[in-house]
Amino acid sequence: MKAAILAAGARRLQRPGDELPMPLVPVGGVPILRRTITSLMRVGFDQFVIGTGYLEPLIRDAVASWFPDLDVTFVSNPEYRTTSTAATLLLLREHVDRQSFMLLDGDVVFDLGVVEELIERGPSSLAVRSVGELGLEEVKVTADIEDRVIAIGKHVPVRSAMGESIGIALFSGATSGKLFEALDARVRGQGLVQEYYEAAFQQLVDEGSTLYGIDIGSMYATEIDTVEDLAAAEKRLAQEPAFDIRVEGVRLAV
Repeated sequence: MKAAILAAGARRLQRPGDELPMPLVPVGGVPILRRTITSLMRVGFDQFVIGTGYLEPLIRDAVASWFPDLDVTFVSNPEYRTTSTAATLLLLREHVDRQSFMLLDGDVVFDLGVVEELIERGPSSLAVRSVGELGLEEVKVTADIEDRVIAIGKHVPVRSAMGESIGIALFSGATSGKLFEALDARVRGQGLVQEYYEAAFQQLVDEGSTLYGIDIGSMYATEIDTVEDLAAAEKRLAQEPAFDIRVEGVRLAV
């Protein structure tokens, strides 16, 4: 099972002396990226492709120190400062095109149950949080009565949305191929290098592909963008058992 993680962005918490890339920021004492990889390994993912850019050496060194034997490929986006998630995802094409894979943003903290739910429901689907407030900046999803996605993006009206896309999706091999065709047409063909990858999701839907919005209900998932996001996540995780970094049968670095 293969996972693609986007960790190229230059965003970081605006705290004095804090130069960590967002995926390496500790939440509840564990870096976000380590949480993500550990959770995925627990449900059977054994191949990883990570799109990097900002402070790439730190991310490479951190992953190597946590998981010395991990089957991981790093793909660098040298233009990460002037491009967005669609461009970074397109760079991963040769490693996941026409293959089933799970796509995750590198700054999301989530319950293990979220990925378990997507796997159970099957591709092609994306996790949607229906609980909580929605605003103009959230990537929102509208779906029909059978949960087939109709529209996705920040432009979706709040009143018609089933919830917020949290940055975790699972694709079949067939849909993966169509996704990368759409990304290539938009990023390379039209020069839309600053688009989010959800624009390609919308093109898939408009062209007849089916994506399902999977409501994760009360399961926890949050994007860490700001110091306030981090504080809220720390508060939430303080109410839960400490995250266990161990994975059965996996050698961890001391």
